Amino acid sequence: MSLGDVMKNNLKLLRNSKGYTQIALQMKTGIEQSLLSKFENGERIPPTETLLRLADFYNVSIDYILCRTDKPEINK
Repeated sequence: MSLGDVMKNNLKLLRNSKGYTQIALQMKTGIEQSLLSKFENGERIPPTETLLRLADFYNVSIDYILCRTDKPEINK
């Protein structure tokens, strides 16, 4: 299973938990809707800068997005 396959579910779950469409998320983060779609479908892996932007936006750790932990809290 690829990294894209693993993280796509968390990205979609996070977006849906906030009640955002991909277009709304684009407007809030500046990440193109077409890229958001590819990330959520496992077609592309977000670069580090995009992972940081999404983690900060959702207030979760990158490890949570990457499915390295099931705890969304950021370790400080």
